[in-house]
Amino acid sequence: MLKQLEKAERKWGGSNTLIDHWLDNRRQLLINYCQIAGIPPYESTEKALPTVKTVKEFCDLLVDYVSEGHFEVYDRVVTACERNGTSSQSLARNLVPRISETTDSALDFNEKYTESVDDQILYQLDKDLSSLGHAMETRFELEDELLEVLHTKHS
Repeated sequence: MLKQLEKAERKWGGSNTLIDHWLDNRRQLLINYCQIAGIPPYESTEKALPTVKTVKEFCDLLVDYVSEGHFEVYDRVVTACERNGTSSQSLARNLVPRISETTDSALDFNEKYTESVDDQILYQLDKDLSSLGHAMETRFELEDELLEVLHTKHS
């Protein structure tokens, strides 16, 4: 996912401040995901679970990222597509609901780990991070399709 982000940053970075900000937030989210999941280059030599506090901080970033997409970025992209052609408008209207499906995974993960008062929940973290990772990867691919339309046809 980090390599996919680097590709997106090379392709669209610097073309729009909103996109730059959004990609920066995606980078921070991915770094934190890799840290709590123990994925290279953030793997730990000690095989300890992250703290509940660390997981909750990740959840905050996750919800912020998802919210920013829905309430700021997608609206602007869809509006730009609506102004500039029916094919772009159709693609945007097709992608946004598919992106929204991944939101449920993010919100379920957030709810599970922010509302838990028992540290034992962390024993489920690997499985839950794996599922969340798949949802995030799908989301990023769909978001990148939106960015491509915006960049190619409307920049």
